[in-house]
Amino acid sequence: MKKFINVPDSLLEDSLKGFAKAHADIVELNLQPHFIKRLQPAKPGKVVLISGGGSGHEPLHSGFVGLGMLDAVCPGQIFTSPTPDQMLAAAQAVDQGAGVLFIVKNYAGDVMNFEIAAEMFEAPNATVLVNDDVSLPKTHSIGRRGVAGTLIVEKMVGAAAEAGADLAACKALGDRVNEATASIGVALTSCTVPALGKPTFELGENEMEMGVGIHGERGRETVPLQSASEIVEQLAHAIDEELNPQPGQSVLLHVNGFGGTPLIELHLLYQLAAQHWEKRGLKIARSLVGNFTTSLDMAGASLTLTMLDEELIRLWDAPVNTAALRWGC
Repeated sequence: MKKFINVPDSLLEDSLKGFAKAHADIVELNLQPHFIKRLQPAKPGKVVLISGGGSGHEPLHSGFVGLGMLDAVCPGQIFTSPTPDQMLAAAQAVDQGAGVLFIVKNYAGDVMNFEIAAEMFEAPNATVLVNDDVSLPKTHSIGRRGVAGTLIVEKMVGAAAEAGADLAACKALGDRVNEATASIGVALTSCTVPALGKPTFELGENEMEMGVGIHGERGRETVPLQSASEIVEQLAHAIDEELNPQPGQSVLLHVNGFGGTPLIELHLLYQLAAQHWEKRGLKIARSLVGNFTTSLDMAGASLTLTMLDEELIRLWDAPVNTAALRWGC
């Protein structure tokens, strides 16, 4: 294992300190317990948004703290849920009297710990559960995972909260965006968790893993390596089966890298995916390409499609000022 690291046990805290120092104009780090919050607090009466999860997915979630998105995030150890005391402390630190909306990816540890924190927090709160990963069936025992679509939920709900939407409206919007979003990913390699020191699974030179999550776990099947065009067609077909977009529909197309895939390849995937949906009469109204919801150093990518209307386009376009997304400010 070759990584820029001192010891695995100190990696998270050292990285968080570096992140907070690099973006000291936007965020502030609390060390005990760990959470990151907006440097400039939200205005009184604003619904505040809190998310989080295991580290290793950067810039999700810390990179999305700031104006127009999240008010605080709770980072756990690599691929490990944060604890309820982190979530409670973050909620108490940023609450502005209008309630707290927790945005939670559908993983068992995250769901359980955010539920505990919500019960402990003695103020109005609600939860949006993100489960956009269509590589798993809806009937899966623990439900579908929350993956790259989480960013889209956080951006749109963050814009609504910044504009003054109340807690019920933010919750309803988050659920609506989640329902309008589908994602699926493919990996060419596994990732290496520093504490483990070796890849979490092995793939042959001519193999790829279809339907992976974002925690270094295997996908739904190991298949022969294919061309980029063939890969995109498989991923897009799974999304089409889920969303059934009709000609004339406006969509947001997000091509997300898992950390080890260069932009030259991600933009190729975007070109192929855009061609797929434009041939079917869809309008690619908005786009996002890059490494945003990663799995450490995994080589791979995911496609995310969100069906848009005029309100969602306006919310996506609204000003945002975070470490990883910044426009309109």
